[in-house]
Amino acid sequence: MRWGVILALLLLVVIALFVIKTYEHPSAAQEGLTLYGNVDIREVQLAFNDEGRIQNLSALEGQAVRQGEVLGTLDDRRYRLAVDRAHALVQEADAHLNSLLAGSRHEDIAKLKAEVASSKSTLQLRKSTYDRIVRLARQKASPPQDLDTARAAYQAATAQLQALQASLNLALAGPRTETISAARATLNAAMAGEALAQQQLTDTRLLAPADGIIRTRILEPGDMASPQQPVYALALTRPLWVRAYVDEPNLGQVHPGQTAWVSSDSFPGKRFKAWVGYISPTAEFTPKTVETPQLRTSLVYQVRVFVCNPDNQLRLGMPTTVHILPGAPSVSSHGDPCQQSAKP
Repeated sequence: MRWGVILALLLLVVIALFVIKTYEHPSAAQEGLTLYGNVDIREVQLAFNDEGRIQNLSALEGQAVRQGEVLGTLDDRRYRLAVDRAHALVQEADAHLNSLLAGSRHEDIAKLKAEVASSKSTLQLRKSTYDRIVRLARQKASPPQDLDTARAAYQAATAQLQALQASLNLALAGPRTETISAARATLNAAMAGEALAQQQLTDTRLLAPADGIIRTRILEPGDMASPQQPVYALALTRPLWVRAYVDEPNLGQVHPGQTAWVSSDSFPGKRFKAWVGYISPTAEFTPKTVETPQLRTSLVYQVRVFVCNPDNQLRLGMPTTVHILPGAPSVSSHGDPCQQSAKP
């Protein structure tokens, strides 16, 4: 009986080990589709949006940077002077427009009215003198040159009164609508020039467009930069995906949004949550860098599998294996898929 009990215990241990082994390493039918690929390398060439001498570069090769982080600056003295000049032009145009909208000052109108009244009195005096000289000329009691002088003085006084009256009417009416529109357009142009100068000043800073890792630092402080000359080569890390390939017979087992799991030889036994994000609409020959059980000459379709990398353990270019289970559910289109719970 003792040997029977020992044999029964051994049988139970073997059965338990078999069950555990089967759960941890499913059969080929349970494992579903297995693809091979690499973490895709996506790189951005970063350059300043303006020309100038580089004053400072803060990022080094291999450094992780965040979106919006300042990576370098140009010498901005010329650009600051341009902003100050543009701001002064805006103030000048704004003051001119405000003066037109305010119209003539009361003091100016009062002065013109007084000048018109004075001109009227002068005109009456000139007219009286002219009338008297005319009567004397008819009686042959005045020389002809006195008549000419009186007539000229009377005409000059009349013209002066008309000019002063016109100036008073303009002051009372205020500026023309077209003049105000032109002044407003001048102000808008000055404001646009100030915005452009401010944007050029902002462009003296080089910002990281996304999270990533500096792969190459091409220029150094003191070099001349331009929009055509890259300063950094930035490797993007988000979103991270694996570039894999599926052959035509297994293409029907894969669909966009399908849940998958990614594993790497660098982290044995660890699986990274993933999902199928893109399937190429056209076939191509298997790239030589991809190892699959199929022949090299077989046609395959490129598959982009997005993968969650919360601890930044996966590196760009790392060889990986993609596991797609049969009947695996699709990830939700709402929220961050990496925050959604799922089990293999």
